[in-house]
Amino acid sequence: MTSTFVPRTSQAVVSGRARRAAGITLLTAVVALSAGCGKSITIGDAEPAQQPAAAPATTPAGTATEPAASPALQLVGNSAAEDGKTGDGGTVVGVEVQEEPPVWVQLSAVRAPDLKGPYLININQAALYRFDKDTAEPSRTNCVDACAVKWPPVTIKQKGKVYLAGVDPDEIGAIKREDGDVQLTVGGWPVYRFAEDEKPGDLNGEGVGGTWFAVGPKGEKANGDKG
Repeated sequence: MTSTFVPRTSQAVVSGRARRAAGITLLTAVVALSAGCGKSITIGDAEPAQQPAAAPATTPAGTATEPAASPALQLVGNSAAEDGKTGDGGTVVGVEVQEEPPVWVQLSAVRAPDLKGPYLININQAALYRFDKDTAEPSRTNCVDACAVKWPPVTIKQKGKVYLAGVDPDEIGAIKREDGDVQLTVGGWPVYRFAEDEKPGDLNGEGVGGTWFAVGPKGEKANGDKG
């Protein structure tokens, strides 16, 4: 049975009053905090190359040079509040357009009565989702243009910090979308929020079109369905 105890260090993530109103329960962290501290991840490409790769650049002496590494994201195994952060890092709510990627993002695992397993929320307590038409191996998004307006991707600035509460750092990754934005992945699955979720605890995107589902802390469907 999953404990409903909220550790003191995580209470700043989701206020008790808001959690009761939304019917969600913050999970106790399942990994040691030190596991995520200082760990970084590189950013992969969302789409496979459409053309043969160009030959590596060469120096005047004719020696091949290595391509520059993608800027990394830092994973932090505690809440943003514990790191001295206030506010939301730039993450917007509902139908508001995410004009610029947030400078930091928080992912927290919570439970709700309507779902069999835990699911993820962001710093604003908005539910996060996965899309069955995406792929996890390799991580690839198929939600662009109008789709990405209705289902905004969870993006972050390059070199930003990802704060984790109840989420294994090994499950977190990132891809670069075709518009150049960096999108987070969980268990390989690109993650999104739903523009029609307006308040904490909303799960209006669950099951939409038979392809959108609240995402669990390992990238699984939080309703328990396989696939």
